[in-house]
Amino acid sequence: MASSRRLSNGRSPLVRKQSQITAFFSSPSPSPTAKPSPSPTAKPSPSPTAAKPSPSLAAKPSPSPLNPKARKAPLAVPSPPPPKTTPASQRHEKGKKVKDAVAAVAPAAEVVGRRLRVYWPLDDAWYDGKVESYNEGSSRHLVRYDDGEEEEVDLAKERFEWAADEEVTPQPARKLRRLRRMSDTTMAKSPALVDGEEETGDSTEDEDWKKDAVAEDDSEEVELDEENEEVVSVRTRKEKPRNSSLVSASTSTPRSTSGLGLTSVSGSTVSKKRRKVDAGALDCAKKFSFEPVNTIGKVELNVPVSSSQREQTLENAPGALTGEVAERFGQRQAEKFKFLGKERKDAKGRRPGNPSYDSRTLFLPPQFLNSLTGGQRQWWEFKSQHMDKVLFFKMGKFYELFEMDAHVGAKELDLQYMKGDQPHCGFPEKNFEVNLEKLAKKGYRVLVVEQTETPEQLELRRKKTGVKDKVVRREICAMVTKGTLTEGESLMANPDPLYLFSVAESYQCSSEKNQDDHTIGVCIVDVSTSKFIVGQFQDDPERHGLCSILSEMRPAEIIKPAKMLSPETEKALKSNTRDPLINNLLPSLEFWDAEKTIHEINKYYCPSDTPTAGAQNDFVRLPDLLSDLIGAGDKTYALSALGGSLFYLRQALLDGKLLPCAEFEPLTCSGCINNIRKHMILDAAALENLEILENARNSGLSGTLYAQLNHCVTGFGKRLLKRWIARPLYDHKAILQRQSAIAIFKGAEHECAIQFRKDLSHLPDMERLLARLFSSCDKNGRSSKSVVLYEDASKRLLQQFTAALRGCQQMFQACSSISTLISTEGSSLLNDLLSPGKGLPNVSSILDHFRDAFDWSDADKNGRIIPHEGCDPEYDAACVAIEEIKSSLKEYLKEQRELLSDSSVMYVNVGKDIYLIEVPESLRGSVPRNYELQSTKSDLGTQNWSEVYLSPIVFDLAGMGFYRYWTAEVKELISELSKAEAEKEATLKGILQMLIQLFVDHHSKWRQLVSVVAELDVLISLSIASDYFEGPTCCPIIKESYGPDDTPSLHARNLRHPTLQSDSLGNGTFVPNDIKMGGPRDASFIILTGPNMGGKSTLLRQVCLTIILAQIGADVPAESFELSLVDRMFVRMGARDHIMAGQSTFLVELMETASVLSSATKNSLVALDELGRGTSTSDGQAIAASVLEYLVHRVQCLGLFSTHYHRLAAENKDSKVSLCHMACEVGKGEGGLEEVTFLYRLTPGSCPKSYGVNVARLAGIPAPVLQRATEKSGDFEASYGKRYRMTNDKLGCAQEDTFAVIKDLFCVVEALHHQDDEAASLSMLRGVQARAKVQIWGE
Repeated sequence: MASSRRLSNGRSPLVRKQSQITAFFSSPSPSPTAKPSPSPTAKPSPSPTAAKPSPSLAAKPSPSPLNPKARKAPLAVPSPPPPKTTPASQRHEKGKKVKDAVAAVAPAAEVVGRRLRVYWPLDDAWYDGKVESYNEGSSRHLVRYDDGEEEEVDLAKERFEWAADEEVTPQPARKLRRLRRMSDTTMAKSPALVDGEEETGDSTEDEDWKKDAVAEDDSEEVELDEENEEVVSVRTRKEKPRNSSLVSASTSTPRSTSGLGLTSVSGSTVSKKRRKVDAGALDCAKKFSFEPVNTIGKVELNVPVSSSQREQTLENAPGALTGEVAERFGQRQAEKFKFLGKERKDAKGRRPGNPSYDSRTLFLPPQFLNSLTGGQRQWWEFKSQHMDKVLFFKMGKFYELFEMDAHVGAKELDLQYMKGDQPHCGFPEKNFEVNLEKLAKKGYRVLVVEQTETPEQLELRRKKTGVKDKVVRREICAMVTKGTLTEGESLMANPDPLYLFSVAESYQCSSEKNQDDHTIGVCIVDVSTSKFIVGQFQDDPERHGLCSILSEMRPAEIIKPAKMLSPETEKALKSNTRDPLINNLLPSLEFWDAEKTIHEINKYYCPSDTPTAGAQNDFVRLPDLLSDLIGAGDKTYALSALGGSLFYLRQALLDGKLLPCAEFEPLTCSGCINNIRKHMILDAAALENLEILENARNSGLSGTLYAQLNHCVTGFGKRLLKRWIARPLYDHKAILQRQSAIAIFKGAEHECAIQFRKDLSHLPDMERLLARLFSSCDKNGRSSKSVVLYEDASKRLLQQFTAALRGCQQMFQACSSISTLISTEGSSLLNDLLSPGKGLPNVSSILDHFRDAFDWSDADKNGRIIPHEGCDPEYDAACVAIEEIKSSLKEYLKEQRELLSDSSVMYVNVGKDIYLIEVPESLRGSVPRNYELQSTKSDLGTQNWSEVYLSPIVFDLAGMGFYRYWTAEVKELISELSKAEAEKEATLKGILQMLIQLFVDHHSKWRQLVSVVAELDVLISLSIASDYFEGPTCCPIIKESYGPDDTPSLHARNLRHPTLQSDSLGNGTFVPNDIKMGGPRDASFIILTGPNMGGKSTLLRQVCLTIILAQIGADVPAESFELSLVDRMFVRMGARDHIMAGQSTFLVELMETASVLSSATKNSLVALDELGRGTSTSDGQAIAASVLEYLVHRVQCLGLFSTHYHRLAAENKDSKVSLCHMACEVGKGEGGLEEVTFLYRLTPGSCPKSYGVNVARLAGIPAPVLQRATEKSGDFEASYGKRYRMTNDKLGCAQEDTFAVIKDLFCVVEALHHQDDEAASLSMLRGVQARAKVQIWGE
């Protein structure tokens, strides 16, 4: 009978027998301090009914689709002790009394109000109660027991005694867990499987988790039966928790959100028998509910967004409960987990105030451990060593979350709490990847604890070793965070890498701050592609180099030695990241130094029998980069950062998966490779202010240069494009090579480029897929053979393998299709990329081998590989042996046909019996004696005569059509055939791993193929991007520097913005501009003034972005563009602060300016936007003027300097500085206010004012305020102008007086040559001297 369906978070509400999970759990001995008191109404009875149930009570369940054979249900509790023996006479009297009572029951309401005692066989006790009412429809009486509980009872089928009707004092609730048989009513309400799918999974519970929880009275009942001392999991989920016991399971049971128990479900009424069970050992809830508790929407967990706060919340989860969750679980946790509060210690007994306190571990008091069951103890042993992680605890086919982890599961994964007062939730194995990815993405660390032993293996181990373990073995198989994710849908869909960032530095807490010597070591790991970027560099006190790397990479996790980094480095890590997960490792012990790192690296790459200390050939097997770092001798901090990463990967069980096929790259943050500058440096300020990789609004891609250029069709191409944009070239030859390649794809070979993109449009992320396949060769973690998994892992691995083969074939064919470009003149880059054996690896023969090895389509369809001949010698040998045996069988059949002189004799298969010699009935007398009759076939069908020759009865075989025989020879051949087929199957099981290992042996070629395709994808993307620019585009002319005396220059005609286009400007269109800076005829610096909102910042950005475009080799949006190579770009733009780092807006502005002044060179470009506006006008203008003078005369670089300090522009007379402004038209508007029309045209000369009141008008400032602002603005300008004119007048008068004094001095000197009037000359000289004194010293 079909039942109603209920969604339950992927769990099946039905409960079945568990077949794979161990069930050898027993309740621990009671604590001395907690002695359960028996129920006062529970009176163990030596009733004879306990000896043997009546046939009616012992009736077996009727067959059903879920229970076709109506097998006995496994025992749900530990096996009871033998029943107490009583004298036969007492048993007889008791049985007679009960029978009389049953016979005396009238199916009416006459007995309502009478007292009785009902026998509960599971508790082996009698319970007193009173008949409250009678239901005529169900023929049941409602019995209210003296402890307040009620039950509908069919007295005709129950064992009871009438008792005296005395007043009874209400008793406290019994702590004995009473299990009742499943009633007809509850059976009819049993829900069906979710979505109609049968969860053939095992019960997830093999431990007595909910020892104290009691379910409510309206729940379904669970059948108990005895089965080999095994304990079945019984779980309850209730809104009102009492006490219940989570008991272990060993038989196959589907899982439900509401609970797990054992039952047989069918459309008809199922009668159950009660079994006598030791109630003291049971200690479980009276009833079991299978109804979900919908409390998810009401959960109020305090789980903050910040990763650091999230960790703190996870560790202190019991004390952080709020709302209904606190009401439900708070009291239990406060009473049971006092060691999580003020008494908290780490695993070594240290309290939080201790400097060495480790919050990741927890000390468990011995009395608490002694109160736990085996399963609970196992969970707490794992949890106490990983308090900062959420445990996915495998139990059968389900992953369970208990205690504080359950709150995280309910909050973040929308899981439902199970009923009871213990926090508990879970999900099926098929949802593992989804839930793992969700938690990891939200910043949690997830510890995956897998089951590594089946119940059968546990039983064998117990018998073999004599141990008394009742819990299956479990092991940590993975530690997953957002930086160590290797699988998941979003990971394959989103190409952005999630980096691990390990950092070390030359800093000692006791040493004084050294302003000049800061060595930073960095190791960046992309786990999804097995890529390591390692290096070290000298950084300034403000850590600008480190900030640049962080701004480009935006790591998901940071690994650092605890309390060993300088405050400046800590600030850089905090202010240039997006809420990464912080991992503080213990110095030396966990965050290894260089010596320890070298020792550990050799374990991965050097043979175990090769000495690794001081040998010259230690590093011959190491990747080239590691050999260089170790051989250099001074790269200790880079090696230490690598050591921190390796330890962390080892903890996550990823080191063995990544390192064998890892790809190592040098860090190029300084722009230099082998002391030769290869890249332009873009610091953190430039990346952020120009919005190159992410925008300032929401850190997304909209409006960024990356989004404008990204037309790649592959995920690995997108990642390469990001690296190109963040690190533009500073190599004239390399830029020209890219330009020529892009020009070819834009020109005659445009169709080839389109076809190339089409061929790869559906390609998966091959870089990540290959890395995942490479790591599958490591048999640790969840890939271990000992891990009990129910999903078909080999089938998924096969799908990945065939996808990788197809992807490699597609990439190679796509590259081969454009191999005609090799002969193209002027494209050395394409020649290098597409030449077989040079750039393009020669993988054709390897792919041919795999195509010949097996059919890829059939493998996907069948889920297994059937190798072709020649692929595997062992498989071929097994196939040959099988064919030879089959040939022998054919020859033998020919011999028998000749012997019997009948060609109709043939082989037939009947069930499991194969190669039966079928002989017609007419030849019965001719059959040799060595023929052994197996079965016969008549016209009415086939009958099994396997027992004919074993029975003494003589059967009449007359009328039968055929006889089927075996002979000794046939049986021997069948035995040989069975062995050969077994060998063939064993070979097939290993064929997949053999082929994958063969594929991985060529990992360097596959990586090289991916690299070539990625570069081609990016080049084609850049060729397409120019079509999306507005207006004309051109290939920029890059001037090569010939010496230190060359003057850098930048000339552009009709330059447009690379990312800002007219369709985003509303009604207007973008206005292009001409830019001229540097060279022999033009000033190297432009002072840019103009009205607010006039386009000054936009012009600065478009110049900077165009230079980046030019130096990555792309076309630019201009009619012509010529520039000298820029080695570094500085962009000081916008107003922002770093309050969390203690830095105000003005301080941030000046720190960026300081970086410009200290690091800029003659070949740099500087863009300063409104420098000095964060302080008073006089101070700001003074700083701006000084900085401008320093850059123009000392650094002598190219630059743009936008400002609203109009005096700075007016007083400038320097020929190396050009005055320009953004043009506008000013008119009179409503109320006499100025209305400004922006022309956005770069125009020579200085703008008279900034027209800020106009912007206030556009912003909606009230008219009276605007009028008053206009008046004050006029007053300020008049006052400033008056002071300026007075100053100029004074300067003019002083100059006139000086000229007069000089003129008179010349007259005196001339008069001295004439001796006629010496006295007059002396008098004139004294007058000139006096006037000079006045000019110098004043009056």
